[in-house]
Amino acid sequence: MTTTIYHNPNCGTSRNVLALIRNSGEEPEVIEYLDTPPSRERLVDLIAAMGIPVRNLLRRKGTPYDDLGLDDPKFSNDELIDLMLAHPILINRPIVETSLGTRLCRPSEAVLEILPNPQQGEFRKEDGELVVDANGRRVNESAAR
Repeated sequence: MTTTIYHNPNCGTSRNVLALIRNSGEEPEVIEYLDTPPSRERLVDLIAAMGIPVRNLLRRKGTPYDDLGLDDPKFSNDELIDLMLAHPILINRPIVETSLGTRLCRPSEAVLEILPNPQQGEFRKEDGELVVDANGRRVNESAAR
């Protein structure tokens, strides 16, 4: 199975996740979901594979979430999915699919749990935080500071 990332290149978390995938030696299929949103069936499948409630995939910051009143519990899962399809920016990111699972990778280190290949060297997030040491081992947050 090819690793796939639903990516927003303007999102630092998404860029870090893409870089972590590449640091494992894999070149994923990159879907810029704002330009190429998933179909309804695909989005439903992704949510099921992640095992999360539909509401947990909604992004608030920088979206029409508040304007649409999405805090209101009146919206059904189907209605929320329809709104995500109408406004893809409402879909939180990045979503990564691998042979080991599907995750909403927030924080970016969450991708390490589902990558089939180990990290091949040191990795630092864009902000300089060390995530993986020179031996390809994950560095815990408290030890990195």
